[in-house]
Amino acid sequence: MKKYGKLLCAFTLAVTVTLTGSSSIAVHATEQKIEDTKGKLNELQEKKKQADQKVKDLQNSKDSMGQELENLDAELAEISTSLTGLENKITEKQNSIRETKKQLKKAKKRAKKQYQSMKSRIQFLYENGSESLWMSLLNAESMSDFINRAEYVKAISSYDREKLEEYEQMCAKIASDKAKLEEEEKSLQALEQKTKEKKEQMNTLIASTKENISRSEQEIGETQNLSAEYEAEIEKQKAYEAQLEAQKAKEDAARMSEIKAQEAEGADGSKVQTQAGDLELLAALIECEAGGEPYEGKLAVGSVVLNRVASSHFPNSVVGVIYQSGQFSPVASGRFATVLARGADASSTQAAQEVIGGRITVKCLYFRRNNGTIQGTVIGNHVFY
Repeated sequence: MKKYGKLLCAFTLAVTVTLTGSSSIAVHATEQKIEDTKGKLNELQEKKKQADQKVKDLQNSKDSMGQELENLDAELAEISTSLTGLENKITEKQNSIRETKKQLKKAKKRAKKQYQSMKSRIQFLYENGSESLWMSLLNAESMSDFINRAEYVKAISSYDREKLEEYEQMCAKIASDKAKLEEEEKSLQALEQKTKEKKEQMNTLIASTKENISRSEQEIGETQNLSAEYEAEIEKQKAYEAQLEAQKAKEDAARMSEIKAQEAEGADGSKVQTQAGDLELLAALIECEAGGEPYEGKLAVGSVVLNRVASSHFPNSVVGVIYQSGQFSPVASGRFATVLARGADASSTQAAQEVIGGRITVKCLYFRRNNGTIQGTVIGNHVFY
């Protein structure tokens, strides 16, 4: 009977351990899924942040190009006005040149007529000889008539010379004015050509700026759509995380019911015998898990670790509990190793010393960030159960 009793006890213990182990595996699997989901959430949030920043940068760039386009449009308007003014001046110069050409033509015609008249008089004098002129003078009825006739002949010759010189000077002046106007016209045409070239450059630059603005608007739209996709995926992952949290809460509750017998075992962390190095390990974990929590929360995290060491359902050492797969996210992320390498802060180290010294403040085996789904002892942002 004793033999059968021992076999029955061994079988019962094996079943208990198997059930507890299965429950632990389920909890760890869900915790891993939660960590994976958090990792995806962080990645998506970072991508969305980058997309939003890109939208902001593109919008700033587009606004800058919009301001530049306004300046270009204003400058183009000034150039167009200037070009219109130049075209008007060129038209005025061309009209002045045409009028000057007409004046020159009239002056030359008048000079030619005057020249022909003078030629006719000279020819008359030449053909009739000086005798006729002298006879005209000798036939004067009186001295005064003689003088008048002589003065008349002199006046005619002087008039011809003056008129000829006058028209020659007029023709020279008109020709000079015409040359000056033509030179001014050339200068205006050269300036007009430069202005037209500048206008073409401005049109090209404006077209390029408009194209860049259009391309930026398209890129902004695409990036905004991408950001919206990230946002939708983030919400989806948050919902999935909430489902996992609820699932884990159920799994934790189920496991808690399985290990209630532990209380009868007296799993009291105050009776745990620690080893060299446990202080540093415990202090680093306390800082990682409760660095921003009140001191009472630090003591509670340390108490959970030692309670697990005392329980038959967890590893029987501080290092085993801390490094147990799927239990503490800072260990999986590598943050724990960083803190351990540099040493925990003074507050976390003091809390670890007090817990190792026997100050166990909670009789719990679990804790997590309090989201209202789990009943337990709330300290700071954590709930212990």
